[in-house]
Amino acid sequence: MGLSMAAAELWVERWERQQRRYAIDREERFTVIADVVEHVTQGQNRPLVVDLGCGPGSLAARLAERLPRAEVVAVDMDPLLLELARTHHSAAARYVDTVIGEDGWTEALALGRALDAAVSTTALHYLPEATLRCTYAQLAALLRPGGALINGDHLPQRDPVAAALAAHVGHRRADRQQAYADEDWDAWWTAVSDEPELAEPLAERRRRQCAPGGGQGAGDGHGAGNGLSVSGHTALLLQAGFAHVLPVWQFGDSYVLVAIR
Repeated sequence: MGLSMAAAELWVERWERQQRRYAIDREERFTVIADVVEHVTQGQNRPLVVDLGCGPGSLAARLAERLPRAEVVAVDMDPLLLELARTHHSAAARYVDTVIGEDGWTEALALGRALDAAVSTTALHYLPEATLRCTYAQLAALLRPGGALINGDHLPQRDPVAAALAAHVGHRRADRQQAYADEDWDAWWTAVSDEPELAEPLAERRRRQCAPGGGQGAGDGHGAGNGLSVSGHTALLLQAGFAHVLPVWQFGDSYVLVAIR
């Protein structure tokens, strides 16, 4: 049985509400990412953008609405989230099922031309540092000169005092937004496991998680990840060949970090 549009809409809407618990000012962060993509793709007739760790298509859909002439290629390793994206946001992007950082993942994108921008939100901090170092180098090779990697993510402070303050500011902002009123990550996945229309992709998701080497990825929870700070990411990006790296937005430990090729 295929996934109906009604079921996809229900679960994507619940996903959007659930994610507000974890990304402070999430909508503003999406808007800033789109602002940067708009800026770096000025003059491009049909900008080519890759969305890394796209989940159910949240960022891809917003980019497609903001930049209707852009070609968006959205990649994720989670078959259930990709099924939601392909059904609910089918026109927003071309969706690719592959694991970022694994051998052959860039070939799986089948781009055919240089990238104008690569974007990601709350995904890259899950990659081990060695994998991220290689991934940044691969993205630098895929991007045209002047193209950009725009990463909206949780980037912790290295100093414990600063980390505690950033966390407190973020939590207070979330309280004011009533972000904690909705279900959390675990509750969403528990609920989705009872959806008959998602039984097949859920079974595939579990099969991949149990397979050898099927470790944690962006679809597996909200753990600490690689622990890299802004300065840590900046160092890796400069080593990978990016010419300019700067944070353009921050709230608490939520950042938008931009690297210009």
